[in-house]
Amino acid sequence: MKMSRQYPLNALRVFESAARHMSFTKAGDELGLTQTAVSYQIKLLEDMLGEQLFLRRPRQVSLTEAGIRLAPKITEAFSIISDALAGMKDASQGTLTIHTTATFAARWLARYLGTFQLENPGIAVRLETSQEIIDFSKTAADIAIRSGTGVWPGLKAHFLMKSQFTPMLSPTLAATVGGVEKPEDLLKLRLIDPDDPWWRLWFAAAGLPDVDLSGRPASRFGAQAFEAAAAVAGHGVAILMPDFYSDDVALGRIIQPFDLLAYDGTDYWLAYRKNRRNAPKVRAFRDFMRKTMPTFQD
Repeated sequence: MKMSRQYPLNALRVFESAARHMSFTKAGDELGLTQTAVSYQIKLLEDMLGEQLFLRRPRQVSLTEAGIRLAPKITEAFSIISDALAGMKDASQGTLTIHTTATFAARWLARYLGTFQLENPGIAVRLETSQEIIDFSKTAADIAIRSGTGVWPGLKAHFLMKSQFTPMLSPTLAATVGGVEKPEDLLKLRLIDPDDPWWRLWFAAAGLPDVDLSGRPASRFGAQAFEAAAAVAGHGVAILMPDFYSDDVALGRIIQPFDLLAYDGTDYWLAYRKNRRNAPKVRAFRDFMRKTMPTFQD
């Protein structure tokens, strides 16, 4: 049997307050009840227990022996409940759950999360990654960093960066065909995930709208970061966002043979529920992103 059906919790709360104050009037003031309502709740509890809990005297009440035995245990029980709920609230306020793509997490966010936590020592960060666009009503996330148009019902979105892409490959792989000087040279090499629509968009922007990519070995790595790792290893040409790979270019691990960048109409956005915009942890992360990412827009 459920406790809420076996024991009248409202009556127990009224009893605890009346026993603590030794006054039905003060208990009513604390709980927002009339003295009559307090008397009714205590009588309800006494009838259920089959024990008198208070001795009623004119303008004064006192606990019976049964009431004296019960009162400290009920006070302790409500204290435990209060502490549990406070702990839940503190944990919720102190942990920031961020949902994002594996690529953004690995290629940008991981570099800066340490700084955020140093600046906000009271906020723990939980990072979750997937390629899916989450539903905030079904996922325990405070913030999402996602690719899209920035228009999502019920969400506030801040522009982070443009999703522009271009072919990138290792210099060693480029050397196997005598270098990559023109877009057609890419067709001499294995393309990582040739079914990715970014390839057709880029080739069209490069003046090759009718390029035939059919029949090429298909491969799906599930995230751009993994495709980049394969490209660095010389396993093919990846279509990537060069903003994520400036360090690899500087180290000579990967090259961007063409300045041409293509665009599919989507960008990276910081999003959260509108009704959570003033939550301290959400506000702290939003302010941090505004300060850290030069392209951030309100």
